[in-house]
Amino acid sequence: MTKSETLPAIRVSPRLREEAERTQRDGETLSSLVVESLERTIELRRLQREFVERGLAAAEEARAQNRHVPASTLLRRLRKQVEDSKNQRASRANRSE
Repeated sequence: MTKSETLPAIRVSPRLREEAERTQRDGETLSSLVVESLERTIELRRLQREFVERGLAAAEEARAQNRHVPASTLLRRLRKQVEDSKNQRASRANRSE
C-alpha cells in the first residue's frame, strides 16, 4: 500500500465551515468531504479539458476538410430559421381566425 500524502491546511470562512458541517452525511468527516470534493473537481476539470480538446480537434478537422462554417454564417442561418418559424406560426394563427 502506498503512503498517503497530506494537503496543506486550508482556511475557510466560518459560514463555509458551518455549511460543510451541516451537509455532512452520517459517518462522514470533514476530511472525507474535502477529499470527495477535490476528487469530483479534478474529474470535472479533466472532462472539461477533454471536451475542449475534442471540440478544437473537430474544428481543425472541419477546416482541413473544407467543411468549416463561420459563426457569422451559422448565426445568420439560425436567425432565418427562427424568423421563418415565427412567420409560419403567424400565418397559421391568421388562418384559424
